[in-house]
Amino acid sequence: MQNLTLKENTLTPEEFTSLFKSAGWGEPPLMQIDVALKNSIRTFSLYENEKLVGMGRIVGDRAMEFFLRDFVILPVCQKHGYGKFLLSYIESFIKKQLQPGWTAKFQLMSAQGKEGFYKKCGFEILPNEKRGAGVHKDICGE
Repeated sequence: MQNLTLKENTLTPEEFTSLFKSAGWGEPPLMQIDVALKNSIRTFSLYENEKLVGMGRIVGDRAMEFFLRDFVILPVCQKHGYGKFLLSYIESFIKKQLQPGWTAKFQLMSAQGKEGFYKKCGFEILPNEKRGAGVHKDICGE
C-alpha cells in the first residue's frame, strides 16, 4: 500500500460517478451528486499513485449519528487492504469530532455480500440480539 494519498472534501461529481458505477450502483444525475457531496459532513478520496481508487462520505448530525455512504474501493483494488485503510481513517476522523465522554453510532448499509468485510472491521451485523434489520425506502421527486 505504498503511494497512497487520502484527500478530504475534494471528491468531484465526476469522480464520484466513476467509482459509483464501478460498484454497479448506476449513475445518478451529476447535479444530484453535487448537492449530496456539498451537504455531506466530509468526503474522503483515496488515491494510489495519483489514481482515484476509493471513496467514502459521511452524513449525520456530527454528534450522535454518523452514517457512512457510498463507500467504494475499485474492484481491482479490493482485498489489498485499501478498504480497511480508508475505513480506519474515517473512524479516526469521527473520533476527533466527538467531545470526551461522547459515544456516537457509526452506521452503514453494506452492499450485498460485503458484510464480512465490515464485521472484520468491528461492525455488528444486523439484525442481531440488540437491534433489528436496517430498512430503507426510495422516494422519487415529483
